[in-house]
Amino acid sequence: MAYFDVPEIEYTRYSNRQLAAVPLAVLAVALIVLSGSFLVYGTPVPLGMDFAGGTELTVQTTTPEGEIGSAFEEPPESVTGTGSSNEYIIQFSSTDSQALNEQAESNLEQNGDSAIVQSVSSTSASFGQESQRTAMIGLVVAFVGMSAIAFLLFRTFVPSIAIVISAFSDLMIPLAFMRLAGIPLSLGTVAGLLMLIGYSVDSDILLNNHVLRRSGDFYESTARAMRTGVTMTVTSMAAMLVMAVSAYIFGIGLLASIGIILFVGLAADLMNTYMLNLSLLRWYKFEGVRS
Repeated sequence: MAYFDVPEIEYTRYSNRQLAAVPLAVLAVALIVLSGSFLVYGTPVPLGMDFAGGTELTVQTTTPEGEIGSAFEEPPESVTGTGSSNEYIIQFSSTDSQALNEQAESNLEQNGDSAIVQSVSSTSASFGQESQRTAMIGLVVAFVGMSAIAFLLFRTFVPSIAIVISAFSDLMIPLAFMRLAGIPLSLGTVAGLLMLIGYSVDSDILLNNHVLRRSGDFYESTARAMRTGVTMTVTSMAAMLVMAVSAYIFGIGLLASIGIILFVGLAADLMNTYMLNLSLLRWYKFEGVRS
């Protein structure tokens, strides 16, 4: 396995409070964004059609993209090109798919003729709420399961809670980014968040295992863990960024959203693992009382 040339950070120059201050401040900002969004909009992050309900049309039309919205009585939530010539995905909050289909065929054009509606899908609000509840339960179960594994592996409070706090922050920061960037929560983006839990646990357990169970002093063990962990995380970030850019160019909105969410989450994981988690481990190793 190839490794990046990861520079050794002089952790002795920084106190534990200094190391933890930055990731905790970023987490606090993320929680403020999510809390404010909940108070203003009723949800911490914008909900996609999977969870809020609505209708999606895939239409082939020569009508300019900027004029598509005016063809409908209800303004669409979004109009997105698919990457194919003159093909667009139009999403609405309304579930009256028949009326929207008729308006598309009547008011949009395709080379002088009526537009071609290639597909219509509709999700009721009640079904969307049920999907939302199921997805949230899945996230909670995955997080609780991850926490239980951390406590079973290390059997001590501070190293285990360090993993849990880092993983929690790794989820909150991308969720806040989704609100700021207007990326809706959907079944696809929930899958990306579940992947983040796995990435977070992997890097945090790697660090904890090197520091607590391998030979060598604290800083030597940290350097070894960073050599492997940073290589894996940066490689994954590069792959996610390439996927996001490629998907955006080809008009695959869901893959672009998943890629950018994972990129942001992995960047947060680097910060949380090697600043927040490490500060707690160092306190535990040199100042804390082992239980």
